[in-house]
Amino acid sequence: MSSVFGSGKIIKSDEFLHQIHGFIRVHKDGRCERLVGYKTMPTGIDPSTGVHSKDVVISPETNLSARLYIPKTTTPDRKLPILIFFHGGGFLVESAASPTYHPTLNLITAESNVIVVSVNYRLAPEHPLPTGYNDSWDAIKWVASHSKGGGPEPWLNDHGNFQKVFLAGDSAGANIAHNIAIRAGSEPIESISLEGVILLHPYFGGKDPIGSELGKHKQIKVYTDQFWKLANSSVSGLDDPWFNPEKDPKLSGLGCSKILLCVAEKDSFRDRGLYYKELMDKSGWPGKLEMIETKEEDHVFFLFRTSSPNACTLRKRICTFINQVNNASRF
Repeated sequence: MSSVFGSGKIIKSDEFLHQIHGFIRVHKDGRCERLVGYKTMPTGIDPSTGVHSKDVVISPETNLSARLYIPKTTTPDRKLPILIFFHGGGFLVESAASPTYHPTLNLITAESNVIVVSVNYRLAPEHPLPTGYNDSWDAIKWVASHSKGGGPEPWLNDHGNFQKVFLAGDSAGANIAHNIAIRAGSEPIESISLEGVILLHPYFGGKDPIGSELGKHKQIKVYTDQFWKLANSSVSGLDDPWFNPEKDPKLSGLGCSKILLCVAEKDSFRDRGLYYKELMDKSGWPGKLEMIETKEEDHVFFLFRTSSPNACTLRKRICTFINQVNNASRF
């Protein structure tokens, strides 16, 4: 049972319209009460890495924002890759300012020498999907608006390399990164080059259980499926192509040349990650998928134990992936 999801028990109550035990309650008047992921950390200079961060508004009309990170090693004559990051939380909780993400993104910024744009997309159920996907797409277009040096954000104008753009995310954020890459394949943004996608313990699913979902993770699949059902109000359910890549006719058109897929041995979503690799290998997509599995670890462990050997190893692999793709040609 994944420690991230606690007991994974489904608790019914007449007191609330919807409830995911330990995460969120939707009251009968429509008010959402988030039990986790609501705390925030301030921006500034991180004392351990020297990374600078700040919050920016992308769209005042929709309240879309992002947290930007830039390494202390920036120089006027060197452009840095741009990593657009989408946080997890089942589409329902967490934010770009969360203490769950801020320390890890400081480390990734410093160790990979990239500019990070951590997208603060709107959350369901107040803003049901596809709002989160559309916000994330708008964020990429906002990043691209700086490609000629005339955008509203100086860090991107002065230091961003728009021919070396990457998408990344964990859990539900990895789901977003995948689906945004699919959209980029059919609606390419000409002013940027999407080089690679980093999927950290992606949250995928489907109506029919696979692998450990048939056995030891049967209960937790029922529990985690609730996140998708609450976030997505469409009638397509668990086999929606956004959630189940097997059902996506556009899978072979994913718009980048390389994917880094990361799974964890004890994660209930591990088999979904393995199945994703199988689907991509068979899809006809012309890029290259690399997969790494971290032994003896659970879902998104690297966010909670940032200094552990396995977390450090994973971040080194991310750095290597970015550097490798940074020197590769487009397909």
